[in-house]
Amino acid sequence: SKEDIEKMVQESEKFKADDEALRERVVAKNELESYAFSVKSSMDNQETVSKLDPAEVSKVKEKAEEIIKWIEANNLASKEEFDAKRKELEAVHNPVISKAYAGGAPPGAGGMPNFAGGFPGAGGAPGGSQGGPSPSGAGPTIEEVD
Repeated sequence: SKEDIEKMVQESEKFKADDEALRERVVAKNELESYAFSVKSSMDNQETVSKLDPAEVSKVKEKAEEIIKWIEANNLASKEEFDAKRKELEAVHNPVISKAYAGGAPPGAGGMPNFAGGFPGAGGAPGGSQGGPSPSGAGPTIEEVD
């Protein structure tokens, strides 16, 4: 009957919203779990951690392990809870890992003295332009060497 069809359409709309909410929650959980394992793994990478203070590495590792345990204990948490936990982990991880990629080594870690790391403004080969043809439009200069 027409009433049954209407009822089924309404139920399908309701279930569609529920299904979408469930999908978003599962995606948020999977992303958090993947991120937490990735963070933990990055703190096991000797090349990365050699540039960092061991106390910071330990702090990040502990936070990642705490988040992983939280996920296991709170499998049915809401999307918002998973997102909040991700922000918690990012707040601990991002400042530390940015030091590693910025070349910030702890004192006495070796490496090049007076080298802050990174290559801001580096643009290709020495003497080359930042991109595109040279302003004079003359092109490259070739010098003969005997």
